[in-house]
Amino acid sequence: MRLVSWNVNGIRAVMKKNFKASLETMRPDILCLQETKAQDNQVREALSEIDGFTLYSNSAVKKGYSGTAILTKKKPLSVRMDLGIDHHDQEGRVIALEFEHYFLVTVYTPNSGSELKRLEYRQTWDADFLNYLKVLNKEKPVIACGDFNVAHSPIDLARPKANYNKSAGYMQEEIDGMNNLVATDFIDSFRQVHPDEIKYSWWSFRAGARQRNVGWRIDYFLISPLLVEMIKGVDILNDITGSDHCPVLLDLI
Repeated sequence: MRLVSWNVNGIRAVMKKNFKASLETMRPDILCLQETKAQDNQVREALSEIDGFTLYSNSAVKKGYSGTAILTKKKPLSVRMDLGIDHHDQEGRVIALEFEHYFLVTVYTPNSGSELKRLEYRQTWDADFLNYLKVLNKEKPVIACGDFNVAHSPIDLARPKANYNKSAGYMQEEIDGMNNLVATDFIDSFRQVHPDEIKYSWWSFRAGARQRNVGWRIDYFLISPLLVEMIKGVDILNDITGSDHCPVLLDLI
């Protein structure tokens, strides 16, 4: 089973940037997408030429903003949208598919913003999302993937000192949110397999950051401990372009 997660920064935009060829290169059984920036009908239209998958989409009330989607070859037992908390559920940020042995959750975590205006809201989100995962985990193990909008530790961004407690994505409050996930036994699968590897999943569009590899690792597959033995491989697919993020991959036996 190959799972891939990718913040596409606009599904209609990425479709014009060799998305189908990228899909053929990645060969996912399930592809989780974040930041679709489209309504559900627009997501379906954009992906209408993609065969062999069932599509589930969750769009924001605000048009052209946020949104998540999942393309899956394997039929889920159930599908759940959102957290069930009204003030969080306006932006299409969560989809959960239930399979026989686990839940697969894709998430597009709110960004605190360039002026940190949403940092306080972000802390509320992190706490409520953690509680959501804990409830699911009581039913069966969980795989949570997506853009978590935080670099967890200094190895996860190119310039930790310059950004610590100054930039969205590396504020201590955001790091604490990831710490709380890990403390609740959700395992960062990439670090489980590659404890010392420096590899990034997002680069600013500014100043040729991707070409110079001045990046951040903010896209994750977090897994329940019971699933660790199922890990066959984890990777960050730096060669796949089309977005300011690249896909991340989890292979399960």
